[in-house]
Parts: sequence; structure tokens; C-alpha cells
Amino acid sequence: MLPKIALVGRPNVGKSALFNRIAAKRLSIVDDAEGITRDRLFAHAEIFGRPFIVIDTGGIDPSETLPFAKEVRRQAELAIAEADVVILVVDLEVGLTTFDEEVAKLLKAAGKPVVVAVNKADRALRDEAYIPPFYALGIKHVMGVSAAQGHNIAELVQAAIELLPEPETSDATVPEEAAIRVAIVGRPNVGKSTLFNGLIHEERSIVSPTAGTTRDAIDAIFQVGNTRYQFIDTAGIRRKKAETEVVDKFAAIRTQEAIAKADVCILVLDSFEGFTIQERRIAREIEELGKSCILVFNKWDLIKELRMEHALRAVREEVPFLGHCPALFISATKGRNLDKIFPLILEAHSSRHLRISTGALNQFMERCVQKYHPPLILGKRLRIYYLTQVETNPPRFILFVNNPTLLTETYRKYLINQMRDVFPFTGCPIAFELRGKTKAQLKSLADTHTSST
Repeated sequence: MLPKIALVGRPNVGKSALFNRIAAKRLSIVDDAEGITRDRLFAHAEIFGRPFIVIDTGGIDPSETLPFAKEVRRQAELAIAEADVVILVVDLEVGLTTFDEEVAKLLKAAGKPVVVAVNKADRALRDEAYIPPFYALGIKHVMGVSAAQGHNIAELVQAAIELLPEPETSDATVPEEAAIRVAIVGRPNVGKSTLFNGLIHEERSIVSPTAGTTRDAIDAIFQVGNTRYQFIDTAGIRRKKAETEVVDKFAAIRTQEAIAKADVCILVLDSFEGFTIQERRIAREIEELGKSCILVFNKWDLIKELRMEHALRAVREEVPFLGHCPALFISATKGRNLDKIFPLILEAHSSRHLRISTGALNQFMERCVQKYHPPLILGKRLRIYYLTQVETNPPRFILFVNNPTLLTETYRKYLINQMRDVFPFTGCPIAFELRGKTKAQLKSLADTHTSST
């Protein structure tokens, strides 16, 4: 197991900026407003060849005046409990506060090694007179740093690492590529965080009836059997007009980045409210980015007078791509059918890596053309010479024809639908690229592919 270093402190002292600096990635949303970070965020990092996990937490507010103060404190306490070393972040510009002292008492009670990071010290690093007042916290290791400028960050992490026991020889990072990346996406308040917590069997995301509670993209690696999954809980994507705050815009960007990073997306729908403009927008983004998709109807235990097939048909009529995505009806709060999500993820992920031989593809194409000939357009008809698969993850095909402009949208959809009926591309977008070639130009290419397959 890799050692864990948790960043804690009162609100708005720069924990998220420090987290991003240590992780060398912009993972946590940074804003001048208080209370932006609410959940625990994890990232792999390394210092001088020593790998570790850094944990960002929301600001501990002893006065409990900020929204979700109790829930945020609970998340911070969980981070402290699982951490091997804690970095207490304070603000040099504000100075030592009673809230800092309260957080320091909490850390002392936990009995964890602590390093104090006096943040925003970019103009005072050479003047040690600014640092001594923070020794009043009763913590031995105190360092001035600047998360914004990157000053003394390596020295801070090194000081924290030195408080760890010597690493075991078995310590090693497991690359994220070894896990199937699964993004949980949808509108605000459809139950994404409840589903996320239920899948990983851990209280990682704050759950609240208030829409927009989750703001960052929160990920966790979880293993079922021999398969590792990296689940990513995302903020709900609002309508463009509803993105009134800067934090909402950042949350939307993080969600889009999570979709781009994922192999499979779980699109969560509220069974009461059905399919809205936001879901249509998300589904199209999933398809355009070439990601596999699973439809999940949440809160189904509360539905009384609607049949599953009717709800599913209404959604699939809205977006044709969703017609080929597996669907599941669940209750995240009660844990109903959550275990059935894992086989669907495996099926959707496997489909992304499916490769069809060129011989099988061209036999398939011959049957398609015989069954339904391409239409005549101004006296000319599309001729399909050759079909080959050039990529997986997601699958991409090149279709060699006499004239690409003769392929109508109706016939393209016909070919894709026929392909889905014959080959198991479950929940996965299929991309066709057209190439205009003559028979003479294709002869040698066809012979080469035929002999190789």
C-alpha cells in the first residue's frame, strides 16, 4: 500500500492549490470563494522517486456556518484517519486564527504526524520572522510555502515523507491504465454520488438533496474479483443558462474531462423526471467522444405506474445511440441491482476492444448489399468495394467506395444497425470513415488484407 498524505485546514487557506501543485495536475477546483472543495480527492504523486497518495479535503469550519459544514468535516476526519501523515495548511496573510488552533487540536487527538504548511509566503520566504507565530500550534515541523508560485513545495513534501516509516519492498504504484475507467455522469441531484458510494462501499462523496453538492470529479479505484475499476463521480451538468457561478463552469469542465478520460460512462437518469435536454446533451457528448455507455434509471423503487420497457423506449427514441446501450433499473439508496452494474461494465468495455477480421466484415457487407441495395442518386449508385477495421477502443472502420457523396444518411444508419445486429458492439459507438477508390487501386490492398486474415 502506498503511504497517504492528507491536506487539512480551515476554509480558503489554499489546500486545493497545494493539492494541484503536489499532484502536478489541475484536479481540484480552485476559487477565492470559501467552501468550494467538499469531498475527498485523491491523486498519485511522487517525490525523489518515492510514490505516495495525496488527499485534498474541504475546509474544516468549527463554526459550521458554511453549507455542508458537518459533512465536509466528516470527510476531512475520514481523510485524517486513513492518512499516514497530515499537512496542516494555514494562511500567512491572515495569520494564526482560533480556527487553525481548533484544527491543530483535532490533529493532535488523532495522533498522526503533522507538518504545518504556512501558505501564501511567496514574498516572505527569506524572512523567517513571519513563521515563528505558527509554532504556537504546538507542532514541531513548520514551513513557509507558496502553492501559487510553487515555492518550497518539494521541501514540504520531503519533510512529510521523512515522517513516514521506511517503505516496504513491495510498495509499488499500480498504473491507472490497469483499471477500467468508469465515469458516472448526469444532471444534478439524480443520485450519482449515492451510486458512487454504493459501488465502492465507501463514504467518499457527500450526499445531499441539494442539487450541485458535488463539484469536483472524485475518483476511487475499486476491485471486484480480478478486475480493477476506477470510478469517477462527477458534478451534475446543468443547462448552460443555469451555470451562473464560476464554480459551476469549472464543474462542467471537470465533468467533460472525466468523460474524455473514461472508457465507459454510466448515464444516470432520474426515473421520476425522465429524459431531459441535459441528458440528450450528455449522451451526444459521450457518443462524439467515442465512449461506451450504460443507462441507469435511478429511484425506480419509487415508481408505481410505469413499466420498464415504456421508460426505456421513450429514452431510446430520443437518442438513437442509446438504443444500443445496456440499461438497468436501480435504487442507489437501497442498493438494489448495484451488483448488476459490474457485468454490464465488463461487457461494454470488452466491446470497445472487439476486432473483426477483414474477411468476416466483407462477407457481412456483401449480405447487407444483397438484402438492401444502395439507392440511386441522380442516376448513380454507391458501390462498396471493401470494408476493414483500422482501430479498436473505440472501433473504427474504413469503407472504400466509388464515390463517398453517394452514401445517404439512411443507408449509413442501415449499415451500422446491421453491424450491431451481427457483431456484439454493446453500448459502443461505431465510426465509419469513407474513402473513394477505384477497383484497380483497391486490388492490391484487398489481396494483402485477405492473405493476412
